[in-house]
Amino acid sequence: MSQVELWAERLLKAEESRVPIEPLTAAWPEIDIPTAYQIQLKVVEQKRARGRKIVGMKIGLTSKAMQQMLGVYEPDYGHILDSMVLLEGEPVRLSRLIQPRVEAEIAFVLRERLSGPGVTVADVLRATEGVMPALEIIDSRIKDWKIKIQDTIADNASAAAVVLGGALKPLEGLDLRLVGMVLEKDGEVFATAAGAAVLGHPAAAVAWLANAVARYGLSLEPGMVVLSGSLTQAVAAGPGAVIRATFDRLGAVSAKFVDA
Repeated sequence: MSQVELWAERLLKAEESRVPIEPLTAAWPEIDIPTAYQIQLKVVEQKRARGRKIVGMKIGLTSKAMQQMLGVYEPDYGHILDSMVLLEGEPVRLSRLIQPRVEAEIAFVLRERLSGPGVTVADVLRATEGVMPALEIIDSRIKDWKIKIQDTIADNASAAAVVLGGALKPLEGLDLRLVGMVLEKDGEVFATAAGAAVLGHPAAAVAWLANAVARYGLSLEPGMVVLSGSLTQAVAAGPGAVIRATFDRLGAVSAKFVDA
């Protein structure tokens, strides 16, 4: 078994058992970013072999603060599988998670294919059917969130679940840079931000993604949901927590966490 296969198996087992593993970078210091993406793709391949479908992608590390924390200068990405998408109002079961946190994001639903290299913000806007408010539930299969960029990439960019809320909003008349957002936990304001917090424009993050996955012969396909990145730092979620994000002109989305 290769190192890539070995670590893919370990990450799958950690997710299924809810017992996190030590960082990959501690045991394999020389692992590089391309190899970490190979591990991610191997994990996704294993899940697809079990009947799961890819329905979208997520972008992480879009804020300068998070990039500086991990010592990187560009975002990362992961895959969204059908098993990860939750309906709003459906309780988020902590029994399926390890150490969850929640991020508020603008989700793009694509009408047309985006294939890099050379994809621009204008291309993204033309290819988008509409946008929706979203909560991404991130989780780490790495113990105590002690991650470097290679760890989170291998771990599917720490993706766990997605809650989509509200109606699909067309982009006409919307400047996503100026869309304000209030993130609340249990009725208390946790953070506020605007769309420009995501690489200056959420569509710039989607363009980056289309160009990044082109290196691996991949494209963003019609119908895909693309999470463009967190507008603020993530908020921790425990038993009974209610997390709500309200976006100007896009609507609101919320999630309640339960023990079961």
